[in-house]
Amino acid sequence: MSTVTRSTRAAVDVEEIQTTKSEKLLAVVLAIFLLIGVVWTYQKLDDWAARTVAPVQVELSPADQAAIARSTTANQRLAAAQTDALAAQSDMELKREAYRTALDAGQPANDLEREYKAAQEELVRAQDAAGAAQADVEATRPAAAAAYQRQQQQLQTKTDHHEFIAFLLRLGLLFGLLGFGYWLMGRLRRTHSRYFPVALAVAGSAGVLALVMAADYVTDYVDPVALGPLVLAIVGIGLTLVAFAALQRYLARRVPIRRVRKHECPFCGYPVGPNDHCEGCGRQVVAECASCAEPRRVGTLHCGACGRA
Repeated sequence: MSTVTRSTRAAVDVEEIQTTKSEKLLAVVLAIFLLIGVVWTYQKLDDWAARTVAPVQVELSPADQAAIARSTTANQRLAAAQTDALAAQSDMELKREAYRTALDAGQPANDLEREYKAAQEELVRAQDAAGAAQADVEATRPAAAAAYQRQQQQLQTKTDHHEFIAFLLRLGLLFGLLGFGYWLMGRLRRTHSRYFPVALAVAGSAGVLALVMAADYVTDYVDPVALGPLVLAIVGIGLTLVAFAALQRYLARRVPIRRVRKHECPFCGYPVGPNDHCEGCGRQVVAECASCAEPRRVGTLHCGACGRA
């Protein structure tokens, strides 16, 4: 009797045993912690790709480096020359006002006149130096602009490559987690395990990660992964539908057996008594056994008379 009881209990389907509130709570907690770890990994994949697989580093050629250096030096000389010119302008204006004040007051102004003329000459020299520095800047600007443009192009190319590699790594993480969750669901369901909520937690965390990734790439990227969210949605929908179809096939095999155990019609679930036909759908629920021709309930795994399948 005990052996029969243990074997009967072992054959009970997962759906026949109601999941307790404690198990549901633990599954939710597990999903939250799984999601925390998965999101952390999702973020770190970008950093890892930048350091190892697709580093974003630009190396300029010696010619471009020299062009940028010449342009930088010319701009520094221009800034210094403009500062000297402003100082010379201010000094000239001060000396001019002093000279005019002395003339208006009828005072001797020979020294002030010489200082004024010297300030004018200094201003002319400073302005000439600023003009020459401006000419140097204009001369070095085309080569420096071309070097900067090539630098930006290289940077954009490397950035796009890095983003694409990071996208593939994140997509692999998502599909790996989603596939593992669905595989675990099928595995635990086939073994009638009470740990089935663990598989639901894994699949649930993968679903939330899919939403996070879709929102991330919809708001941040247009090219080269413009179709990333669409591909993600299509693949996720496909995998989910496959899992749903597998679940329906499993239920189609197991539901009639569970109904027979509960003395219900295997077709519609209506309670049946000693009648040969269901009072709910009218179908025959008792038929002859193909092996011994004795009456046998439709949907049972073995005949009660001969034991044949």
